[in-house]
Amino acid sequence: HAALDAVLPGGGWPRGALSEVVHAAPGSGELRLVLPLLARLTQQGRPVALVAPPLLPYAPGWAQAGVDLSRLIVIEAPAPQALDTTCQLLQAGAAAVCLWVVRLNEIDTRRLTLAAETAQAFALWMRHTAAHGAPSTAALRLRVDGNGAAVLKVRGGRPHARCLLAA
Repeated sequence: HAALDAVLPGGGWPRGALSEVVHAAPGSGELRLVLPLLARLTQQGRPVALVAPPLLPYAPGWAQAGVDLSRLIVIEAPAPQALDTTCQLLQAGAAAVCLWVVRLNEIDTRRLTLAAETAQAFALWMRHTAAHGAPSTAALRLRVDGNGAAVLKVRGGRPHARCLLAA
């Protein structure tokens, strides 16, 4: 997302790192932030995955956003297996994996960070606001609402930047 890229160090999502997108409810704008990244990666022929999404993606909308659906993997995994599934996908060569689980502990976030670092891929945790205060090894934490995103934590940059999301 161009508005987000403009406020992040390096001009975009950190590769080889865990990023968190904190949201109040599914559909509150979290996917609008990541769709441009997922579209770019799939257009390069790289696979991306959604693990335990609360809703199935609307294929025509994702295709219109530029996502090559033949490169999109959707896995419905129960919470206990979702973390392992995400790490395995990163190790197997997925360019980006979006994970929806309510809570992860610090050891879990370290596992995700290590898997993303090793694969030089994007690990994106779609984290509910209720779990916002828990410790995490994420390089980037964003809070999203219907109008925009706020940078809560960022390595190598300044937190509290805000960007508006185009409709």
